[in-house]
Amino acid sequence: MVGPMSAQKKEMAGQGQVSLAPDAHLLQPLLEHARKNPDKPLFSRRAGDRFEPLTAADIVRTVRRIARGLMALGVEPGQRVALMSKTRVEWVLLDYAILATGATTVPIYETSSADQVEWILKDSEAMVAFFETDHLHGLYRQSAERLPACRHTFVIDQAALEHLQQRGDEVDDARLDERLSQLRTDHLATLIYTSGTTGRPRGCELTHGNIRSNALQIMVYAGNMVTEQDRTFLFLPLAHALAKILFLAAVEKGNTVAFATSPGKLTEELAMVRPTWFGTVPRVLEKVFQTAQQKAEQAGKVRVFDLATEAAIQYSRERSAGRIGLLTRLRHAVFERLVYRTLRQAFGGQLRFAVSGGGPLPERLNHFYNGIGVMVLEGYGMTETSPVLTLDIDQANRIGTVGLPLPGTTVRIADDGEILVKGPQVFRGYWHNPEASQRTFTPDGWLQTGDLGSLDDQGFLRITGRKKEILVTAAGKNVAPGPLEDRIREHPLISQAMVVGEGKPFVAVLVTLDPGAFSNWARKNGRTGQPLESLLEDAALRAEVGQAIESANRSVSRAESIRKFVILPQDFTIERNELTPSLKVRRHVVSAHYAQVIEHLYERGGGGD
Repeated sequence: MVGPMSAQKKEMAGQGQVSLAPDAHLLQPLLEHARKNPDKPLFSRRAGDRFEPLTAADIVRTVRRIARGLMALGVEPGQRVALMSKTRVEWVLLDYAILATGATTVPIYETSSADQVEWILKDSEAMVAFFETDHLHGLYRQSAERLPACRHTFVIDQAALEHLQQRGDEVDDARLDERLSQLRTDHLATLIYTSGTTGRPRGCELTHGNIRSNALQIMVYAGNMVTEQDRTFLFLPLAHALAKILFLAAVEKGNTVAFATSPGKLTEELAMVRPTWFGTVPRVLEKVFQTAQQKAEQAGKVRVFDLATEAAIQYSRERSAGRIGLLTRLRHAVFERLVYRTLRQAFGGQLRFAVSGGGPLPERLNHFYNGIGVMVLEGYGMTETSPVLTLDIDQANRIGTVGLPLPGTTVRIADDGEILVKGPQVFRGYWHNPEASQRTFTPDGWLQTGDLGSLDDQGFLRITGRKKEILVTAAGKNVAPGPLEDRIREHPLISQAMVVGEGKPFVAVLVTLDPGAFSNWARKNGRTGQPLESLLEDAALRAEVGQAIESANRSVSRAESIRKFVILPQDFTIERNELTPSLKVRRHVVSAHYAQVIEHLYERGGGGD
């Protein structure tokens, strides 16, 4: 599993290669399934109290009709078509149809603001745009007169796909076949605008070859973990590169992909679908654990849950080390019957593994899931890399790292600790932004990720921080906020944490609380019915949060430790632009929203701990 490494352990190449023919493209796996096994159920969507399947033949038939409908509108190869919707079957049907015409899909998060919608439509010069609902279409209408390139708009919930299919019947099938035959690996498949934690979004140009290579890299590397009989559940936003690549990898393998209807129905629908694997982000796994913890508290079984948690973590640690002690095995067997079996039911009961990306999962939590029988595989990448660069798999899994490089991918650690990468999945540049594109690559062609990391003796990559997020205190001490924040968020009461201290005499942190966990805390501490706003300076609450701060401080030096904290009256939200759609904190936005709070932390006696 391990490829060559330099003597300084500064570089690691993934074993093997993935090669594509010049005429390879993203529709080929779908078309091949329809040709070889037309009745194969590739997708499923909810219909009442069940999930109904869509066969490969049905999907291809629909995609072709929609594609011909787009051609009837005048969509030409190379033009851009925008798509603003939550994850649903219609999203991928439209995406495939756009690609079939030779055009480029421009996804927009359904949580985007009117300003962001205007910017993306204007910058991409999209000629057609699809909006899931009339409400989302209303965001476009606010700037419609400033977007002359956008000639046609449709609302998915107002029979847009049906209308396009009817229009498509006017276009000869042979014209679409000609378009498909002209697709090449170097054709632009999608422009994904990086949500970014700073500045205006930039359009990442990803080709058919970039994305198809990445789907194949994942399947080649992790292929033994997945069979054609597997089922996956898709609930992450398809506008995000992680959800898109896991979807495409599932189609490559021939898995059935079930589409979630809404985040609020995850538990209900997981029980209906009973997936064998799925993709997720750390926050979802954190919330599942915290919810289970809160239920145990409400049932008066918190002691049992805590013991079960420690037993699972110990079991995972010992198994990772290669030897599980007898006492650990006995404790694990007891809690398997009492706790773990029930916890696995929260994922439908048949989940073997989850792929977690978009941010770091606390190491203890990964060991916990591993210990209860749900392997969490962490990976690393970015939109600019289609997105996966490294991945943990069952045969090469080192918890606390983000795995080994995928086949054909090389990871290098620069002298300043920055992660540099090369591979077929690396994008060709930013749309209409040659200066930014040039800055992103070194003179000899390595992509500069902006992340800091290290390679261990086996070549597993560990992320240690974000280059641009390193804080330099007034004393000149460099502080990486990420690891501190991750440890603070491990506390069940805490939802978000943002470390501050750039140019200041010491490090401090803004903390938000989880509403459900706060309600439980209030009930247990005789504060039932009191709003959080009235308890921000409550001694007992601050002592509880202080424990999380102290736990984080034990992982760093005194100079890097957090000296003060403030509890905020509300959580960070996507709606206020404080979080990206993948739930990363936008530091510059939060810093602006809470500028006075931060200043108060550094006033004499202000916000003390």
